[in-house]
Amino acid sequence: MDKLAQYRQAVKQILTDHAQLSNSSDTVQTHLIFDDERDHYQLTYVGWQGDKRVFGPVMHFDIQDGKVWIQYNGTEDAVAERLVEMGVPATDIVVGFHSAFKRQFTPYAVG
Repeated sequence: MDKLAQYRQAVKQILTDHAQLSNSSDTVQTHLIFDDERDHYQLTYVGWQGDKRVFGPVMHFDIQDGKVWIQYNGTEDAVAERLVEMGVPATDIVVGFHSAFKRQFTPYAVG
């Protein structure tokens, strides 16, 4: 399996696993969004809880220039560590929700 296919599979697995754990109901749904053509991957919640609208991302990943960018992680899961466990080198993971200045102090790629 080539590197890009491996990274796509790892990201999709993380999102799918989290979607299965989430507490969706008849009024709030989990949506998995996989765009293999542009390499955007997201898990969102959509619906209503009583009179309150629920809509927003839970996790968002992009694959850019051969690296997995964690654009958003609204969970307590250590998704970068999970990616490493799944065979993605730390040098190919970018914690995109941190500034480039902060990224230099992580064990992951700056960009």
